[in-house]
Amino acid sequence: MGFFLETLLGGLMVGMLYALVALGFVLIFKASGVFNFAQGAMVLFAALAMARFAEWIPALTGITNPIVANIIAFIGAALVMFAVAWLVEKLVLRHLVNQEGATLLMATLGIAYFLEGVGQTLFGNSVYKIDVGMPKDPMIAFESTFQGGILINKEDLIAAGIAAVLVGLLSLFFQKTSTGRALRAVADDHQAAQSIGIPLARIWVIVWCVAGLVALVAGMIWGSKLGVQFSLATVALRALPVVILGGLTSVPGAIIGGLIIGVGEKLSEVYIGPMVGGGIEIWFAYVLALGFLLIRPQGLFGEKIIDRV
Repeated sequence: MGFFLETLLGGLMVGMLYALVALGFVLIFKASGVFNFAQGAMVLFAALAMARFAEWIPALTGITNPIVANIIAFIGAALVMFAVAWLVEKLVLRHLVNQEGATLLMATLGIAYFLEGVGQTLFGNSVYKIDVGMPKDPMIAFESTFQGGILINKEDLIAAGIAAVLVGLLSLFFQKTSTGRALRAVADDHQAAQSIGIPLARIWVIVWCVAGLVALVAGMIWGSKLGVQFSLATVALRALPVVILGGLTSVPGAIIGGLIIGVGEKLSEVYIGPMVGGGIEIWFAYVLALGFLLIRPQGLFGEKIIDRV
């Protein structure tokens, strides 16, 4: 029982990180109705900015306190992502209002390649580290309840807590604020939203800023765990089954989908992996997502689209 709970907790913590990355997809889709293939590049670009700023700030300012340096680096990286959001709206999205979804999709692909290229030019292509002070050593919990206790990774626990807080704040933002309601209106119909006075340009800047902040937090956490390297952009691919499972338009769906995928990967790898030779953790999420596409294409919490003819 102890080992099962240990695996379950590990899956829940990883699932919260998947949910955090999936939120970036949901945010952009809710505001523009297009799947944002640039989300992985945004995670990479934000992580690169923070890692390099954390290196440059002590050398340029003489600040030796790592906590202060990381806070300044985080703020600097957030400002960079806000600038990216403004440029995306001004140079790309503003000229694609009311265009077909395929056109917007191709635009996000172009943004992805552009961010990867600019990131390599500005910040280099080496492997960098982000050290935000999260403990790396595991701990043993519930020793008195289960024989041998339950092994918990402190870094994963803290990262899952940060992701949970951010997810909760974003859920409140969408449900309780006028800007959140405006985002939903823009996603439903660009022309109708404009006709009732919703400033489309401002809404898109806001949502890309929020998505950039989410990408920064996700990049900081994954960069701390894996190091900041260009393969970090593929982390977003692990979130694709999450948004398919939870629904492209649902923030709660991203959370539930992330938890289901995280737990499913861990349990399947531990209990089914030995029967099939291992490696099930790599493809389990995609097979599960494929099954949902066949049975419920809009996901668990996605809105069912009805076309009337």
